Amino acid sequence: MAQVLVLGAGMVGVTTGLALQARGHDVTIVERGVPGRETSYGNAGLIQTEAVEPYAMPLAPGALIQIALGRGYDVKWNVGGLLSQLNAVWTYALNSLPAGHRRATLVWGKLIRQSTDRHAPLIDAAGADNIIRRDGYIEVHRTPARMDKARKAAKRFLDDFGVEARLMDGKELRALEPAIKIEVEGATHWADAWACSDPGGLVAAYAALFERQGGRIVNGDAGDLHRAGKGWKVGEETGEHAVVALGPWSPMLLQRFGLTVPMVFKRGYHRHYRMDTPPNHPIADFGNSVVLSPMRRGLRIATAAELTSHPRLTPPQLKHGEKAARELFDIGQPVEAEPWTGRRPCIPDMLPVIGRVPDQPNLWAHFGHGHQGFTLGPVTAEILAEEMDGRQGWAELQPGRFKR
Repeated sequence: MAQVLVLGAGMVGVTTGLALQARGHDVTIVERGVPGRETSYGNAGLIQTEAVEPYAMPLAPGALIQIALGRGYDVKWNVGGLLSQLNAVWTYALNSLPAGHRRATLVWGKLIRQSTDRHAPLIDAAGADNIIRRDGYIEVHRTPARMDKARKAAKRFLDDFGVEARLMDGKELRALEPAIKIEVEGATHWADAWACSDPGGLVAAYAALFERQGGRIVNGDAGDLHRAGKGWKVGEETGEHAVVALGPWSPMLLQRFGLTVPMVFKRGYHRHYRMDTPPNHPIADFGNSVVLSPMRRGLRIATAAELTSHPRLTPPQLKHGEKAARELFDIGQPVEAEPWTGRRPCIPDMLPVIGRVPDQPNLWAHFGHGHQGFTLGPVTAEILAEEMDGRQGWAELQPGRFKR
């Protein structure tokens, strides 16, 4: 049994603690605030076993022109936000070309397909079944062109990955989702995915399970991490090992220990809206770059990616997403005075960083899941815990790939 410090109490950090705890280790999680209130809080609440391809950067000429002119809603940017991460964005673009994307998908798909199997025992043990639905989400297609594209995507996902999807016409969609007001061409029902009506609440439930099983969660500043003999220390807490699971804040800390990890920081926003008759499933309207998820607090409207140096007070993606949502549903007023915002930690090769930090004995990394930390936390936590116990890590995910 080893004493382990885990830095960060998001989905990735908490499930790291649980995986190590299950192997008999004495684990303390260090968090500056409340578990599950940062990046893990702000997602669309989906556990996506069907998302077998990592998000590639849009590279079609038309899409790039739209992004450059600020006309689309997939990606918004400003000069400061883009220049501050230009090298990482450029590398991300190169890896989004077909050869690089295929390489990433070979690994990513193996990870993502395990996600519901890894979450299931934790949900059960944490008593969190009341906030989980296991009947997927629906991707709506407003136009014939988008429906035709969806048919091709569904066939490719089935042929290449064995992922099944149900294609529906507009009438079938209205039968499943009677709250939709307008006629649309059709929809795809991705039934393998699970939906959570309180993402922050699920992380909190996992954290409570960790504590019930003897783990400790303490308030502290991860930036205080330093050597203490052969081990590590943060504040008054010591451990033989330390795991950096700080999401978008991880590269800044690891820079101090000699490892430069490139990262694209994709800012996202969400806001809840009152709704008398919510949809029965989360609704993805990718034509408008928005996901609409029924949550405990109301309908959550979640946006795509923004490359900006600071959050916007009135984000255009959220304004557009609200407009698209009001076309589909009868939606009331916002619940919060201001939208929530956070940053997704995206590695340019589209794979998370998991394993030993080079030249730093007993220092480990576990971050960089991009859009899917909520989905993948328990999966990659098992990989890290196995490597810490002496098994071979995944070569494609090692932090050493960034060492020069």
